Amino acid sequence: ARRVAKDFPKVSFLMGSSGKPQAPNFAVFDNYIQDPAYLTGMIAGGVTKTNKIGMVGGFPIPEVNRLMNAFMAGAREVNPKVEFTVSFINSWFDPPKAKEAAFAMIDKGADILYAERFGVSDAAKERKVLAIGNVINTQDKYPDTVVASALWNMEPTIDLAIKMVKDGKFKADDYGSYSMMKHKGSELSPLGTFDKKLPADLVAKVRAREADILAGKFSVKVDDGAPKGSAK
Repeated sequence: ARRVAKDFPKVSFLMGSSGKPQAPNFAVFDNYIQDPAYLTGMIAGGVTKTNKIGMVGGFPIPEVNRLMNAFMAGAREVNPKVEFTVSFINSWFDPPKAKEAAFAMIDKGADILYAERFGVSDAAKERKVLAIGNVINTQDKYPDTVVASALWNMEPTIDLAIKMVKDGKFKADDYGSYSMMKHKGSELSPLGTFDKKLPADLVAKVRAREADILAGKFSVKVDDGAPKGSAK
């Protein structure tokens, strides 16, 4: 895409997860949805009874790492005793492999799973433990399993890019921040079927932290380093 952009300088390019902008016509964006990931972590830390959380990811790359790290930080805020098991399946879509990794974590005591990939929520459903979703809301398919999700809304990023093109002002910018909650580029999913199941004091803490993020009073750290499980 970068090579093609050089050959077509009058065409506007917007590429995800691809490093820095490239003048004059190649802009970038990324899934900076660490804010709601932190909030879902708070929920997970508050509902676990074993204090063990399993996390299954695709690849340990920045766009995955930052969400997992934010989730872990959120869980620790409400529950300093929580322990994490982290595994990567080295695939973007391999539900059987993700499910197998999740089963192993449940066998070791995890009672809530971070479902960064498809397959994890299936394992949670089968073993009757809970799960936290990522990027999209799958609670309608797992009404008794998926407690909440960190949702990614593309509209602010795409709408701004299209407006810049229409106005003749498109340039090599970084649109990453437009995935953040303050720009409505991400959000904590509705609690839905778990609205009345979660402890009221936990929901109050999450809502207070959500309000602080939106007001700019609290900033979730962006940590792109590979997440590590708890020391044994």
